Amino acid sequence: MQLFFNPDIDETTESFSFDKEESRHIIKVLRKKDSDILHVTNGNGLLFETEITLASDNKCIVDVLSIQKSPEPKFRLHLAVAPTKMNDRFEWFLEKATEIGIQEITPIFCDRSERKAINPERFEKIILSAMKQSNETFLPKLNPAISFKEFIKQKNTGLQFIAHCEETDKKSLKESLKPNENVTLLIGPEGDFSEKEIALAIENNFKPVTLGNTRLRTETAAVVACHSVVFFNESSN
Repeated sequence: MQLFFNPDIDETTESFSFDKEESRHIIKVLRKKDSDILHVTNGNGLLFETEITLASDNKCIVDVLSIQKSPEPKFRLHLAVAPTKMNDRFEWFLEKATEIGIQEITPIFCDRSERKAINPERFEKIILSAMKQSNETFLPKLNPAISFKEFIKQKNTGLQFIAHCEETDKKSLKESLKPNENVTLLIGPEGDFSEKEIALAIENNFKPVTLGNTRLRTETAAVVACHSVVFFNESSN
């Protein structure tokens, strides 16, 4: 199934049009024509089966034939991850985490971060493309980038973890999880979290965890954590 995206449609929508860029892609590139069937999601769990009624590369119009609603996730996974020095590594994480099944992502700037700026528009495009490629109907939320200290002050529901490489008392992430509980997990930069950041996180009820016996790159650690949480919950249900 090839999946398209329109964030403005809902269960009351009977007909709608794609913007010029998407219309051109559908008609000129994919060579779709009148009466062809398109599957569309709004990123909020709805899957629309539609039929093309006007095959125009300026304004492709479709009628809604049926709507399916995906079940809400039984838990939410929120990863707060320090952007990597090389953008392509963080983009790889965004793509893979979306495919695996993450719900929320926050880029965080830490004491040892080498990158202090991101391109949110590009990140959004990567997440959207990964959602469509994996036929998911829920679009992960990308929050604005903030500092580590700002993030720690926010209120999060469920389990809260910080994964770091310091030689301190830590449990494995797997041992610390509970079925169908929301999870917020912090992943630091290439140089790891500073001791002050780790202490601050623990003061704010984040439990220190390990992701394994080897030292992982930031983007690898984030993908491993994402898969571990999703796999644990799938195995528990």
